[in-house]
Amino acid sequence: MVERLLVTGGASGIGRSIVQHGVNQGWDVVTIDRTPTDLGRSIIADLSDVGSTAAALELALDDGPITRLVNNVGAVFPAPMREQTLSQLDASHALNLRCAVQCTQSVVDGMTAAGFGRIVNMASRAALGKESRTAYAAAKAGLIGLTRVWALELGKEGITVNAIGPGPIATELFMKANPKDAPATKAIISAVPVGRLGEPEDVANAAGFFLDERSGFVTGQTLYVCGGLTVGISPL
Repeated sequence: MVERLLVTGGASGIGRSIVQHGVNQGWDVVTIDRTPTDLGRSIIADLSDVGSTAAALELALDDGPITRLVNNVGAVFPAPMREQTLSQLDASHALNLRCAVQCTQSVVDGMTAAGFGRIVNMASRAALGKESRTAYAAAKAGLIGLTRVWALELGKEGITVNAIGPGPIATELFMKANPKDAPATKAIISAVPVGRLGEPEDVANAAGFFLDERSGFVTGQTLYVCGGLTVGISPL
């Protein structure tokens, strides 16, 4: 059986690091993103759109079943609760949550037929609560809920489902919004127990554990890759 991995939003940042991990493992890696990538097979699509997503998934499955899936794509839509628009709420739901359901539904039958599957949902520590994150936190908390439901439904089919909640990760987008020497950025770093921002590779390493064939006894879990930032916030 060909080992095939699909990563949504895999052209940059955390997604690209996960794609690189898959390539390093010798897997056949497919990315779906709005921009192309030079790693693995790249499919261009608007994942916020149902039809565009469906067409991309059909292309991704042309070469055979996909047994590893990382629902990574996402966007933040930051705004205080009073200013969060309903259109932003709908957009966040479409990209952060609906897309994950659509992608998982498209590949899960192939996983069942293979008797093996690994699904990783990219949540966020914002699901535990963060100011100006109404649309984002709602969607990411929803992903954690889906992770637990799917783990219960699919476990007997050899399919595990887990989530990752990244903390502050030094992606290009994060650093543009948080310049290295800005006081606000320094305050974020000082709040992290390990004393640094995370790197995309830190999250990819965690995803690699969940994607590993040997991780079949771990399912329904959310791992916060946050340098200890969620300690005292998340439940035991």
